[in-house]
Amino acid sequence: MTETFRPCAVIPSHDHWQALPEVVAALRRHGLPVLIIDDGSGPQAAAAIAALHDPESGVRVVRRPVNGGKGAAVMDGFRLAQDGGFTHVVQVDADGQHDPAALAALLAAARDNPAAMVSGRPAYDASAPLGRRLGRWITHFWVFIETLSLRIEDSMCGFRVYPLAACLALMESDPPGTGMDFDTEIMVRLFWRGVAPVMVPVRVVYPPGNTSNFRMLRDNVRISLMHTRLVLTLLWRLPSILRHRPPCPDGGASHWAGLAERGGLWGLKFVTAAHALVGRRAVAWVLAPIVLYFFLAGKAQRRASRAYLGRVLRRQPSLAQGFRHFMDFAGAALDTFLAWSGAIPPDAMTTEDPEQLAGLVADPRGAVLVVSHHGAVELCRALMPADLRRRVTVLAHTRHAENYNRMLSRFRGAEAGRMIQVAEIGPDTAIVLREAVERGEWVAIAGDRVPLGMSGSRKAPSPGAASGGLAAASMAAGSVPGGAVTHTTPVPFLGAPAPFSNGPWLLASVLDCPVHLLFCRRTGPGRWRFAVEPFAERIQLPRGKRAEALAGHVAAYAGRLERECRDHPWQWYNFFDFWAEGRSP
Repeated sequence: MTETFRPCAVIPSHDHWQALPEVVAALRRHGLPVLIIDDGSGPQAAAAIAALHDPESGVRVVRRPVNGGKGAAVMDGFRLAQDGGFTHVVQVDADGQHDPAALAALLAAARDNPAAMVSGRPAYDASAPLGRRLGRWITHFWVFIETLSLRIEDSMCGFRVYPLAACLALMESDPPGTGMDFDTEIMVRLFWRGVAPVMVPVRVVYPPGNTSNFRMLRDNVRISLMHTRLVLTLLWRLPSILRHRPPCPDGGASHWAGLAERGGLWGLKFVTAAHALVGRRAVAWVLAPIVLYFFLAGKAQRRASRAYLGRVLRRQPSLAQGFRHFMDFAGAALDTFLAWSGAIPPDAMTTEDPEQLAGLVADPRGAVLVVSHHGAVELCRALMPADLRRRVTVLAHTRHAENYNRMLSRFRGAEAGRMIQVAEIGPDTAIVLREAVERGEWVAIAGDRVPLGMSGSRKAPSPGAASGGLAAASMAAGSVPGGAVTHTTPVPFLGAPAPFSNGPWLLASVLDCPVHLLFCRRTGPGRWRFAVEPFAERIQLPRGKRAEALAGHVAAYAGRLERECRDHPWQWYNFFDFWAEGRSP
């Protein structure tokens, strides 16, 4: 062990003594000095614990005459560890619930990450009481809110490795709770100070005859007060907390538009359950501090939103209006989850022109369906009639599509519709798409996003699965007879040139099929309206005039999207500088 990693173990115990000898033996097999803090145990337990005191063998027992709580016992252990010159403390519960085989992995992770807090991520067997599991999930939810992060996967596991210096500094200025609130509170407060969490799987069992020191009323009240205190502290000290919280392990930005992709199936389950329990309005309020964090931390996205709003509103937007734009996207994402889970009824969405839609649906030919990041296209797909949804084939980039497909099929099965996952650009994709069109399917592709896979293109996070299809559609550029063209065409959009993808129009030209546009906008609380509009019977790109023909189609689409943005300005969710590549050098 290096000089920067000199650990000892601290075991807090109140009336737990039966499993304690085995716990101590497991720790000693790893060469760890052991400090047992007897937190005011009764006579029988106190005698059994005292009998383990053997300093020459690396085991020391210190007794607190009055029970002060688990947190108080562990913090006494921290101070004793400091006196002994240790750098890290391995906290282990005394009841034998944690698998000692995981200790090697915990120590290895702490040695590799000496500034981090390494904690067990429990894997329960059937012996875990249902009430304890539910209680843990409630705490998980609040910790996600308090840290504005999903990185602390479990804050209640009593099997962890602390960086001692960081804990002692925290105890001086913001001491955590002294009872059952300790494990969660110290982990959240360390996270706020920049101590990254490292989670290691740990098997947890509830041995027969195991007794718990958890007191249902007293400790639930204590934990509820702790979460209230942490949430209020978060709101009061948000700028400081945001400055010091640990960066993402990959060093990348944690753009909130990608939360739906990272949250995946768990996110849909959670949002659905929360909606059923407290309703949409309460869930939206819970989202507000999360959105506020991303609004404050997402400098590039905030600037992009401000640039868009300034153009569409024809005036400089305020900070409040910028936050409203972020909240609007969060609400749209929430509604999309709810729609796919069945929490929003199909009649919440109406058709703008039923006769026109019926005529387009009656046409047996396939088509290219150009969608955008305006409105709620994914919600529209969830609520549209099943026969129409089965006809829509969505192009999706592989990075996002696997989890997204799995999430939708889990809730809707075959009703989730069809996606084509595109890993790279190539002629094989064109063959698959042509076959889809020949079957009468509508191939959906976003028209307002530069291809993600193209060199020189912006690699902005994608709020929805459909947007990634642009990377695939642009492969059609190499398939157009007579040579390739550029991937984008700059056309006027909201008062300035902006580069729009050529992908949809090149794809439609290759597939030789009609092109329709789909828009779905929110018209009021819990109400949406969608429209499918014919755009072109065919996309023809004459030799020698290919660029001019493309520019005409792109400009016509940009003009239609501009009208949609002017009519519903808060519902366009392209959070990057859409005009950057359209500027003159």
